[in-house]
Amino acid sequence: MGDKGEQLGIMPIAQAIELARKNNLDLVEVAPTAAPPVCRLLDYGKYKYEQTKKERQSRKAQKVIALREIRLRPKIGEHDLEFKVRSVKQLLSDGDKVKVTVMFRGREISHADLGWKLLQKVIQTLGPAAVVEKNAVMEGRRMFIILTQPLTIKSKPKEVPQDAKAKDS
Repeated sequence: MGDKGEQLGIMPIAQAIELARKNNLDLVEVAPTAAPPVCRLLDYGKYKYEQTKKERQSRKAQKVIALREIRLRPKIGEHDLEFKVRSVKQLLSDGDKVKVTVMFRGREISHADLGWKLLQKVIQTLGPAAVVEKNAVMEGRRMFIILTQPLTIKSKPKEVPQDAKAKDS
């Protein structure tokens, strides 16, 4: 193929290289497994630049979902808990996943049920704003859950058939 995409036909390698030199282009093998192999005449530096430009654009368009962590203690105050729950709501609305962790120190570990109740209270307070992705898990001296934003599927309201409308009147 030529630099403008036109077909140049089948030709010997030496002739293709000579044609590339005349046009100040590079001969690039596109499909080596084809019979005969397919080559293109193009400016290789410009081609590489376009490829990296496309790659950067696609990376910019991607939304990276981060796992953010909010740490709690079993003896947290009511106001502090409300503040942490507001933080969780904000992180979820930003599109991140949130790991809510209850950290136990010293003998607090013997009352793991307090941590479980605290996590349940957080879930209950968040209500429909969060979905539990991973239930409460104990890992060493920490108990955690992972929350995500619920999927919001916008669906059209179902249309009522004309026959049903006539029966209601």
